[in-house]
Amino acid sequence: MEPQGAPVQDDCKFCHIANNLTDTEILMSDCEVVCFRDLKPGATHHYLIISNKHIDNCMKLQPDHIKLVEQMKDMGMRILQMNNVSDLDDIRMGFHVPPFSSVPHLHLHVLAPGSQMSHKSMLRYGPQSHWFITTTCFLS
Repeated sequence: MEPQGAPVQDDCKFCHIANNLTDTEILMSDCEVVCFRDLKPGATHHYLIISNKHIDNCMKLQPDHIKLVEQMKDMGMRILQMNNVSDLDDIRMGFHVPPFSSVPHLHLHVLAPGSQMSHKSMLRYGPQSHWFITTTCFLS
């Protein structure tokens, strides 16, 4: 895969991944977003969808980013389908709110099956988590 050509912040590992400057396996990409596996999976299927353009976090999203969030969500659904996740109602898809973001680059967590996540994963990604917000907060 050729580098995406998006501006790279030298200290941002996700900018490096988005521009194919690491050995991270890219599972899917287009001109706006990139998908790869989370290094510390919280579920059987745990993927990260990042924007090629550096945006610090979900709190920096503006109304003109709605299309980007839709693209991130769509890619998340496609990667789950590609990996034979059959129950698309049993998924968690969302962003961590600062200061609980592990990497200061916008990234969407896509997890399945949601019902089989561990207690620790539920605290981080579950519906009761105060620092994990779903895409519906931005798309409704």
